[in-house]
Amino acid sequence: MMHNVSHVRLFFLSGLSETMNYRVALFSLTLLCYCFIVLVNVALIVTIILDKNMHEPMYILLCTFCMNGLYGTTGFYPKILWDLLSPVHVISYTGCLVQALVMYLFACSDMSILAVMAYDRYVAICQPLEYHSIMSKQRLLLLVCFSLLTPFCIVGTNIILTSRLKLCSPYIDRLYCMNWVIVKLACFPADTIVNNIVAFITIIIYVFHGFFIFCSYVYVIKTCVNSLENRAKFMQTCVPHLTSLLIFLVTILFDIMHIRFGSSELPQALDNFIAIEYLVIPPIMNPLIYGFKLTKIRNRILGGITFKIKVLR
Repeated sequence: MMHNVSHVRLFFLSGLSETMNYRVALFSLTLLCYCFIVLVNVALIVTIILDKNMHEPMYILLCTFCMNGLYGTTGFYPKILWDLLSPVHVISYTGCLVQALVMYLFACSDMSILAVMAYDRYVAICQPLEYHSIMSKQRLLLLVCFSLLTPFCIVGTNIILTSRLKLCSPYIDRLYCMNWVIVKLACFPADTIVNNIVAFITIIIYVFHGFFIFCSYVYVIKTCVNSLENRAKFMQTCVPHLTSLLIFLVTILFDIMHIRFGSSELPQALDNFIAIEYLVIPPIMNPLIYGFKLTKIRNRILGGITFKIKVLR
């Protein structure tokens, strides 16, 4: 239906309008951050792929987790780096919807992968004798597909509904495109009722993910209380997962609360930090946490570094 098609063909991003005096420094810092994110995540992914001893459910899920981190940051960093070098910060209508899709998909997939990882740890600690039969290759493939395809369907539905709205402003007061920010540009608030309902259902789905993770760890902790071996396994494999979960939830909730209820009087620098913290902190911290805490990964990486130093000598 042609009257539902937006007449906006280009969006203007105003998130950098007050920081252009420092764009060289910001560009250097952002590029360094992105390169570091790529380095630590690729190092972990390659380590897991090359070492056959790590072709186990926990490590395969961790590999998927890091791949999703690379995917999400790739949707943000190249564009912001380009904007820091450009005097005009614009993005096409289609490009904006694609970026919104990538941002939401990254966040939702992270939550789904964390839920699957919690289930994996629950089975490993609470049902150790049945672990390999429950977490078979077929089951693992299904769980990985669930953690990636389900968010795609949910987020895709949200973006398709947004694409039907008639927008009356091309100005986005943010560093990048977000679905809810685009929805708020709709000419007629009544047109966004379906968007709001689907967004609410999406939130409920991922609240249930959080509830599932919580219940999984209640059972895990109960099992570990009376077993020294299980406590050691918990500290080795579950603590990194819980740390990643906590970092993700804190950063994403800050951003969601800010989008929905935040004040427009905040300094732009603080505004931008809140907007990008989930694209900076988790992708850096997750590989470092797992790399330092999980013995197999730590030993493999340190072994590779030691070998290269000996070769260079």
